[in-house]
Amino acid sequence: MGRHTGILLICALVTVVAATGCRGENDANAASPAQASAPAGNAVTIDGSSWTPCAAEYGHCSFAGAKKVLYGTPEKHVVKTFTDGTGCDNGVFDDPAPGASKQCWVESGAKADDNANAKADDKANTTPAVKAGAQAADAQAGNFVGDAPPPATSLSMTCVPASTPVDASGAGDAIEADTPGSDGTRMFPLHHPFDVMLTTRAKAAGTLAWQIEDAWSVVKASGRIAVKPGAHALKIACTSRAAGYFSISARLESAGQTAAVLPSRGTRPAGIATFGVLPDLAAVLPPVTYKKLDLHRFGGQGAAYLKPGQSCCSGDGYRPLYPDLGLTWVNDNRNWDMTEPKAPNTFNPNADNLSPFFKPGDLLRLIQLDGIPGWANQTGKDTHSYAPKSLADYSAYMKRVGLESNRIRSTVFPTQSNNYYQVSWEPDYEGGLPWRDSDANLVAMYKATYEAIHSTDPHAVVMGLTLSSLGKNTEWLNRLAPLGIARYLDGVSAHGYYDVGTSPSHPPERLAGNSDPAKAAQSLPAMMRGLRHTMTQMLKPGAKLFITESGISYDIGTKYGSATPSANVLYAQGAVVARSHLILLGEGADLSYVFYAADPPEVGYGVFFDLVNAEGGFGQTQISPKPAAMGIAAMTRIIDGTDTLGILKGTPPGVYGYAFQRLDGGKVVTALWTHDNAVWPDASGCARNCRLMHRRHRGRSRCST
Repeated sequence: MGRHTGILLICALVTVVAATGCRGENDANAASPAQASAPAGNAVTIDGSSWTPCAAEYGHCSFAGAKKVLYGTPEKHVVKTFTDGTGCDNGVFDDPAPGASKQCWVESGAKADDNANAKADDKANTTPAVKAGAQAADAQAGNFVGDAPPPATSLSMTCVPASTPVDASGAGDAIEADTPGSDGTRMFPLHHPFDVMLTTRAKAAGTLAWQIEDAWSVVKASGRIAVKPGAHALKIACTSRAAGYFSISARLESAGQTAAVLPSRGTRPAGIATFGVLPDLAAVLPPVTYKKLDLHRFGGQGAAYLKPGQSCCSGDGYRPLYPDLGLTWVNDNRNWDMTEPKAPNTFNPNADNLSPFFKPGDLLRLIQLDGIPGWANQTGKDTHSYAPKSLADYSAYMKRVGLESNRIRSTVFPTQSNNYYQVSWEPDYEGGLPWRDSDANLVAMYKATYEAIHSTDPHAVVMGLTLSSLGKNTEWLNRLAPLGIARYLDGVSAHGYYDVGTSPSHPPERLAGNSDPAKAAQSLPAMMRGLRHTMTQMLKPGAKLFITESGISYDIGTKYGSATPSANVLYAQGAVVARSHLILLGEGADLSYVFYAADPPEVGYGVFFDLVNAEGGFGQTQISPKPAAMGIAAMTRIIDGTDTLGILKGTPPGVYGYAFQRLDGGKVVTALWTHDNAVWPDASGCARNCRLMHRRHRGRSRCST
């Protein structure tokens, strides 16, 4: 890497901003701030002073007056002074002992106060006096009264509840949480204030316990609020100095009532509301100047209509979502069956056919050509499976497309080197758009496309074959080589699916290093090397490789539901999404497309939850991020604007690493992680991909990739 400054990017961006912790399946409610109990034990001597245990991690340390509180372990800890109690978690103290089970001690002499306060709290929650006390307090301080000190400021997040609530609509669930005020994505700029809105519809006086966890399941802010009957909303003003994925959980407890938790919303499971804080890495990685727009390396599929008045498909759909995520490339339809569905010569290349969202010139076009109209093929129906019956008509249309695209490039995208055309879409025999015609007719269609497009667009890059299985692209190129397919390709477009279900169960490294060479060849790194080798043998030097779709779903057989996905699966999806795209780019792809923006009916492929449609949908208007979305937001800011240097050599088995250099001789970024989970999940509920980092969290095994 020469003398260039280096940046080490650990664990597929998960340590930057990506995913929740890996928790056991029975651990879903372990984090409720109302449930942790104080540990038993006598005073201990730490650093020469006497300390009495007062609360387990995530509990509340109760005492009267001002006391010193020690948080952490006897070996690694921090001491702070509080008045009348404190929460016992990293949100208050930060984390003095990463990976260890922690607790709180107070200076000796506080235990009697602690026990007295605890008993008083228990009595208040189990006798009718709670009603009178709440009503008296409400008369002075509004509908919500804090029964504990305001959440303390952590090193990374500050949250302060408003002193006065407001009345809310009586229609709705018993408890709700949201983060209004974003651009619709529920993602916020780093260091900028944002609000968490908690709404309760309690039938009786009670207590609302809430908390915010960060990407590593560390509580960054929490609180307990007394609630009076009725519908009320309380705003909590927060500021975060850390980027990443965050989840809000809340629990409403009222005397005689079953405790309420946050309900499911669309494809988002019950128990959480999510938001994100976008990274700002400018101080470490200054923004890249793109001399050519083609150098952007990330695209996406799926739109979300988030601005007021927008709906599918009247509005933009890509803004603000794609700029927030750092996605640049977008598919643009010039499919023959869409532009001339009824008759030839109806597409006018001189007309203004460009979709409005392309006109600012910051979202780049991948021009789709797949699809033959029914009038132009032997079946009489729109098809992807057969060549057109008249290659002359087909060629005439492609000339018009090339003419239009050349004009658009010169006027809207003057700093873009080329126009990129994708001829076919997933012609896999096993897929939904299978090629049923002969190999000879497929090559003839590519020949007609290549010659027609190049005759009117001197900046054309014609690509295919775009099979869904990455390995099938190599297989088909080799099979069609004797028919001359290479003469009609300027580059290769492919979809990056590598296994029978790309999911946490089937991560991209699953078969790498397998003792059976045939199985080892099915890992994503091996498939990419095979494809790159074939391209080197067949195509001209410098031929582009565009991976125009790659998605990671939930595990095979999963359905959307109130308990799906678990925190483990959310974590794993985020990690596998990041690792897959890093492998694709690290093994030589020029760009890689994320699939899919928000949850589609194909279960779990979205990097955002669809908060409206329980079975997923298209053109969503209400979304919230998953860990995968925040991993993408970090990955694009780090890897976009780089050249691939290649794989790190000499790493131990199970360790993966790729180096990328920022454009114009900039810093070198190394992506490095380890992986060896053959089974997901293992007996502890985690993937066995925890060799690089392994922590203890809430007394349970916690894994990170």
